[in-house]
Amino acid sequence: MSTAPQLDERMARKAGIAAFVGTTIEWYDFYIYGTASALVFGPLFFSNADPAVAVLLSFGTFAVGFLTRPLGGAVFGHLGDRIGRKRALISTLLLMGVTTVGVGLLPTYATIGAAAPVLLIVLRMLQGLAVGGEWGGAVLIATEHTRPDRGFLFGAFAQQGSPAGRILATLGFLAVTGMLPEEALLEWAWRLPFLASALLVVVGLVIRLKLEESPAVKQLHERNEVVKVPVVEVFRSNSRELMLGIFGILCVFVVVYARDTFALAWATKSLDFSKDSFLSIILIASVVQFFVQPFGAILATRWSPRALVTLLLGLEIPALALMFVLIGTGNWTLAMIGAVLATIPDVMFYAVMAGMLAQSFPTRVRYTGISLTYGLSGALCGTTPMILQWLHSSSGSMALPVAFGIVTTAISLVCSRALLGRPAAEETPHSDQAALPGDAATPTR
Repeated sequence: MSTAPQLDERMARKAGIAAFVGTTIEWYDFYIYGTASALVFGPLFFSNADPAVAVLLSFGTFAVGFLTRPLGGAVFGHLGDRIGRKRALISTLLLMGVTTVGVGLLPTYATIGAAAPVLLIVLRMLQGLAVGGEWGGAVLIATEHTRPDRGFLFGAFAQQGSPAGRILATLGFLAVTGMLPEEALLEWAWRLPFLASALLVVVGLVIRLKLEESPAVKQLHERNEVVKVPVVEVFRSNSRELMLGIFGILCVFVVVYARDTFALAWATKSLDFSKDSFLSIILIASVVQFFVQPFGAILATRWSPRALVTLLLGLEIPALALMFVLIGTGNWTLAMIGAVLATIPDVMFYAVMAGMLAQSFPTRVRYTGISLTYGLSGALCGTTPMILQWLHSSSGSMALPVAFGIVTTAISLVCSRALLGRPAAEETPHSDQAALPGDAATPTR
């Protein structure tokens, strides 16, 4: 009697750590591509184009990674809902590691011509496939190992991998841009952050191979309630939750890629920021995210998640506009303040988002449901840097990019409130049957 609760707590912590480490590695791989697309991929893979067009094309390769996320959500969601979360997560980590190292080994346009950007796009699409399956599984491996009332809190373990991965990615590029001349960066040093992924993947695999399967999945198999085609079931029974979730989290992608990708290119090419100076701003914002983000999940367990989301996204609208204004001054201190202010409400919402989506789908299709939600929303927003670049270039003003950010955040606010206003997903049509472990329940106040 006395050992069971301790065992549950130990496994919950182990699952939370595994989710954090795995997503850190996945996001490191994903973010170094975003940084490279802003800094070096233009001249390396589109050297035959005008410099401004090269940046736009580089952002285009960045965007294709988001287009394959829904496919990754469907494929790995199918595996995760039918076979198990653990096997799906090992597969996504391997796929991401192989493709990231592949980018680091890729010949450039000067070496193999037009084949270089084609291969770059293929590898980026595979990266998107991996991320599309990774995020949902990491959230569930954490939330389904803990008590229902801690779903929001343990979902935040997986979310912490995003700032940790971004910090590692930014430090990686700061090291090569700060210690080496521009010529070395373009010739060979840009490859180092990509090749370093191999070591991180080994660490992640060791941790995930030792992890036990989710108790919720074990019970599904024991009850013979596994769905044959989860993606069909999601669209048939949970289409409303899917659509509300897709549009409810738009701002998560828009804000981060407006700051870390579009603003990085804008500040270093059109303003007076050096690569090092603006990368240091992104690094500071990422460190702030790492420490501030968990408070979103903590507050969601104590307050009404719906009221909290309303407050956070309501604050994000003016903060996002202020960020662009302050970056536009060309002053490093003001730009840093703007980036941090826009980061705080967005990342606190990001922490709440995991529990919000997990409670919206029943266990039998939960991996597929939240992965499709995340992947389809990311696909809609993956062109954010390219859209913002086009709006800025065509108008010569930052007014349209700012308006784009405000509109998408407002859409997220409305749809998130609607999703949180719905009851948590029922596991069965029979009210007398107990819910499976790990089902995140909305706090009562």
